[in-house]
Amino acid sequence: MGRYRPPRKRGSRYITPEGEATLRAELHQLWKVERPQVTNVVHEAAKNGDRSENGDYIYGKRRLREIDSRVRFLNKRLDELEVVDRAPDDTSKVRFGAWVTLEDENGDEQRWRIVGPDEFDLKAGKLSMDSPMARSMLGKGLDDEVVVRSPSGEQLFYVVGVEYA
Repeated sequence: MGRYRPPRKRGSRYITPEGEATLRAELHQLWKVERPQVTNVVHEAAKNGDRSENGDYIYGKRRLREIDSRVRFLNKRLDELEVVDRAPDDTSKVRFGAWVTLEDENGDEQRWRIVGPDEFDLKAGKLSMDSPMARSMLGKGLDDEVVVRSPSGEQLFYVVGVEYA
């Protein structure tokens, strides 16, 4: 019997055009490229007889379950996502899709893009709009203070730039 996991709260349904293209490319890769290859490996391994000791068969079936699960998730998620492909009317405020430059009290700058939860990547400077930092930035304008509350304490930043690409 599996371990119970309570249902996760759904993330926001907004996504940038680049994020949607990435998810669609992943879906295509899994469904049209990877799944047929793994299916062929499992088929060939099944011909060899005893499946209980056949590593190719066992791991291939496991990989097929992983692929099918991810494909189901991507299909459902892509159906409910809303692509935001234009800048808001008021580009002086921080909204979804904005590149925001923050300055801390020491004068160090950070640049973040506010994106949907399906496409965040901290190394690339993409911050999920559902994260505490992004939520504290939304609606702010130039020179506004941003207070980010985290388990390690409060951090203070100033908005020094807002751009929409």
